[in-house]
Amino acid sequence: MDTPAIDTLRFATAGSVDDGKSTLVGRLLHDSKSVLTDQLEAVQRASASRGQEGPDLALLTDGLRAEREQGITIDVAHRYFATPRRRFILADTPGHVQYTRNMVTGASTADLAIILVDARHGVVGQTRRHAAVAGLLRVPHVVLAVNKMDLVGYEEREFERIVEEFAGDAAESGLPGFTPIPVSALAGDNVVARSAHMDWYRGPALLEFLETVPVGAGAAGGPARFPVQYVIRHGEERYYAGQLVSGALRVGDRVTVHPSGATSEITGIDVLGTAAPAACAPQSVSVRLADQRDVSRGDMITAGVDVPVLTQRVRAAVCHLADRPLRVGDRVLVRHTTRTVKAVVEDLAGAPELSVNDLGRISLRTAEPLALDDYADCRRTGAFVLIDPADGATLTAGMADLNRPG
Repeated sequence: MDTPAIDTLRFATAGSVDDGKSTLVGRLLHDSKSVLTDQLEAVQRASASRGQEGPDLALLTDGLRAEREQGITIDVAHRYFATPRRRFILADTPGHVQYTRNMVTGASTADLAIILVDARHGVVGQTRRHAAVAGLLRVPHVVLAVNKMDLVGYEEREFERIVEEFAGDAAESGLPGFTPIPVSALAGDNVVARSAHMDWYRGPALLEFLETVPVGAGAAGGPARFPVQYVIRHGEERYYAGQLVSGALRVGDRVTVHPSGATSEITGIDVLGTAAPAACAPQSVSVRLADQRDVSRGDMITAGVDVPVLTQRVRAAVCHLADRPLRVGDRVLVRHTTRTVKAVVEDLAGAPELSVNDLGRISLRTAEPLALDDYADCRRTGAFVLIDPADGATLTAGMADLNRPG
């Protein structure tokens, strides 16, 4: 009997300064037996050198010297671990407002986001900002982890007060919903095992929820989108190679090449050098077509009637990532999947400029058409970045909002 495949959950964490986020992640890794012996010994030595009696689990993720010295998270720390039920890719993102751009990059591909709050302080400005970013990025699942419940006597009313307060912000941020879990990262309550101190809470512990939350069809269930990354010529045949970022392709499918609009039929699909009748996202494949079409890097092959919007006018929600401000009239490059085109910033929703970590809205006019999807419909083909044509630096992350009027 075949063993059922174990799926993978990508999740990100975010929390304000001193909410205990790094300790929560460290506790999750430690109690799930996902820490190597030498790693734990190194943390124990570092903790002892500070005069701490037990290991400071926050050091398992705060890897930069500045992070350890200041007791804060600065960079996005990625951790990989697994349980018998599921594999996990964790992006531990910083909480400071000046590192909002790091949260955007860490959560951009997440299936789930954990937003941490301190039970003593409740919802603060950064909590609302993190909810706004999660809503902006269309993260499918959000957990509100109310931490440090031990410092408020494990009181149910304190937990309910925070959940009620966050619910209003979640609705304003466009979150589809959220799951509240009361925890104490320091004591280990409701992180991996359910807590005996909160018998009023009937829900799952955090790890239990992470193991069972439905990931859904994901990219494989979306419309067929195949950005061409490379063209391989072999004799008279051409193989179009790249990653299938959404949906599925099958031999015999009628396809359209964008932006030219040329149509053809798939005559062959190769996966890892082996012929296959079909492929689905996120597989990397090569595709052969029945007709000799002019297809090159940056083109997109689609199948079915659900096609992207071909446009030179782009409206989007954005997070500005660079220290250099973005202003109306700036000439930029737009990198969308494998395609890069020139563009001009036409409007910033009335703002004179966007500074680093600013969330805003943008209107662009591109020199060539882009095959865009609304970000709400397809995260991979609805996302893009703006690049400085002078030095190639990444300026801004954008999420196309084609359905917004204006």
